[in-house]
Amino acid sequence: MHVLMEHGFTVFGQKVSWAEFVGQVFALAVVWLAQRRRLLTWPVQLVSVTLLFVVYVSADLGGTAARQVVIALITLYGWWAWTRRRDPVFGVVVRRGTAKERLAVLAAFVVGTVAFALVLQATGASWAPWPDAAIFIGTVLAFTLQGLGLVEFWLVWLAVDAIGVPLQLQSGLYFSAFVYIIFAALVVRGWVDWNREARRSAVASAQHKPA
Repeated sequence: MHVLMEHGFTVFGQKVSWAEFVGQVFALAVVWLAQRRRLLTWPVQLVSVTLLFVVYVSADLGGTAARQVVIALITLYGWWAWTRRRDPVFGVVVRRGTAKERLAVLAAFVVGTVAFALVLQATGASWAPWPDAAIFIGTVLAFTLQGLGLVEFWLVWLAVDAIGVPLQLQSGLYFSAFVYIIFAALVVRGWVDWNREARRSAVASAQHKPA
């Protein structure tokens, strides 16, 4: 791992370590695989978070580093959940969240961000505690909703991307900022595809209900 951090390449005068490059490329692959509801999403995610944990620790972003650990745990859950909730033809079964579920996600994002930002401030674990905390909480929520098959996880990812781009730039992680922009485009496509699949699943479920 030390070798991957110490070595890399330069783009427009900015050094990109191999750990950052491979970790972010695999993160992009995760979005692409999730869009297609492939089980390979989860093992690829495990490799990505392992590499990015080291990257963010080196950048003194405690919240963003900590989220990699939580993502790894949620990834194991998501891997297990997707193997149990699969359509034999179309892949993992997805659905839209209810109004209560959406409100719960919003409340968790706000309360979680405030609480974690205060922890980061108190411990001095991050130079940018508020955006760092928002990214951490948003990521945890996004992967949890993804594991549950809820379409709304794509919207949470959009919020994470919007916060993440300026934070990555200010941290000198220019390649990561570029990847976040690509994420946003893939997320929009994923949102459209999962909504289409959610409608198909809802119709199929309604047709199979007894009269």
